Amino acid sequence: MALNKLHGLTYLCSSLMKNTSGLHTSVAALQKWKVGKINHIAIATPDIEKTAALYRDVLGAKVSDKHPQPDHGVYTVFVELGDTKIELLNPLGDKSPIQNFLNKNKNGGMHHICLEVDNIKEAIEDLKAKNMRFLSDEPVIGAHGNLVIFLHPKDCNGTMVELEEV
Repeated sequence: MALNKLHGLTYLCSSLMKNTSGLHTSVAALQKWKVGKINHIAIATPDIEKTAALYRDVLGAKVSDKHPQPDHGVYTVFVELGDTKIELLNPLGDKSPIQNFLNKNKNGGMHHICLEVDNIKEAIEDLKAKNMRFLSDEPVIGAHGNLVIFLHPKDCNGTMVELEEV
C-alpha cells in the first residue's frame, strides 16, 4: 500500500512538472523586455595589477589596460573570455564601494554578475512592480558606455546583479 502511494505521488509530481514547464516561458513572453547573456562577472581585488597578470601571463587571456572610472569610484580591467568578460575592480578614491567590499573580504572575490537586457527602462518598471529593489533610483552610464543599474543583493539571494542595456 505504501508503495502504491509512493508511485501515485511520483506520478503527481511528474504531471505537475510537465504541466508547469511552460510557466517560465509564458511569463517571459509577457514582459516588454528580455534578459540576455551574462555580460561579465566582476571580481574585486586588492591588487589589480597582480590579478590582471594572473589572467594574462598565467592563463593566457586578453587583458585590457587599467581604466579609472571616477563616477563609480573604481579602476577597471577587463579580461576577455570568448563572448563574456571578467571585470576586475579596484578602489578609486576614499568613498569607493569596492573598498567597503574589500574591508569585509581582504583577498577580494566575486562582487557582482552583469546580465544584458534589451530595454533597461522596461526592466526597471517591471522589476519594481515585482517588488525588486535597486541600489539607485535611476540607471547610470557604466564602464562600457551603456545604461546600468544594480539590483539589491538581498532580493537576489545574496548576489549583486547588474543589468546593462545592450
